[in-house]
Amino acid sequence: MKHSSDLKNNGCPVIGLSDEYSAGFTDAWHSHERAQLLYAITGVMSVSTTAAQYTVPPQRALLIPAGMGHEVSCRDSVALRTLYFENSAELPDGCILMEISEFLRALIVEVVSFDRSKPAGERDMKIAELLISELKAMPAAPYSVSMPSDPRLLRVCKAISEEPSDPRDLDAWASYAAMGRRTFTRMFREQTGMSLTTWKQQIRLMEALSLLDSGHSVTDIAFRLGYESVSAFIAMFRKFFGTSPTRYSRKDKQ
Repeated sequence: MKHSSDLKNNGCPVIGLSDEYSAGFTDAWHSHERAQLLYAITGVMSVSTTAAQYTVPPQRALLIPAGMGHEVSCRDSVALRTLYFENSAELPDGCILMEISEFLRALIVEVVSFDRSKPAGERDMKIAELLISELKAMPAAPYSVSMPSDPRLLRVCKAISEEPSDPRDLDAWASYAAMGRRTFTRMFREQTGMSLTTWKQQIRLMEALSLLDSGHSVTDIAFRLGYESVSAFIAMFRKFFGTSPTRYSRKDKQ
C-alpha cells in the first residue's frame, strides 16, 4: 500500500489517493505520520491493531490515528480510497470504524481527484473542511472486537480469527494457551471485556459480514462458520444486528 510518507503536502489538510489490491494482499505492520481513513469502495479488509481487530466491509471506513501501528489484510479484491489528514484536522485520538453516507462518499471521491501537483485552491480547501466536518458526524459501525494484551491470549485470538469455525471449547483453548481454565477465563474477560464465547461469536459475525459482502449465500456462510444449522446462524445474526442476513445484505446494496 502507498503510505503517507510517499505524499507531499500542497497546503490542503486532507490528501487522498486510490489504489487496487488483489485478494490475499497484506500490508505488514506499520504506522503513519498522519491520521488515516481506510475506505473500501469494493472488497473487505481486516485491520489489526494492538488493541482491536476490525472488519471493514464496503461503504464503511476505519479512521486510524497518527502513529498507531496496524496491519491490513485484503479478504478479496479491494478498491481502496485512502485519506491522510494533517494535525490541523483535530480528529479523534482512537480508532473508529464508521458508516459512510452517500454525501461523505462523494466528498472522499472528490478529494482523491484533487491535483496535488499545485498548491491547494480555495475550492479544494472548502471541500476538505466540509469532509472533515462530515467525518466527525458519522456514526460508529459495530464491526470490531477488542484484542488482549497477554501474548498467550493473543495467540488464541489470532488462531480463532484465522479460523472462526474452529470448534474447540473453553478447556481446549485454555490448554492451547498453557493456562488454567479459571485464570484463562478471568484474564480473557479482564482484557477484552467479554467472555471467550461472546468474543468467538463476534468474530464469526464479523466474518459473516465479510462473506455476505462477497456474495456468499446464507446457507454457505452458516456452515462455513461452524453453525449447527442455518436457523441458528440467522438467530445469532438477528440478535446482534437486529435484522436477518438477507435483509442486511439487501439494505447494504441499496
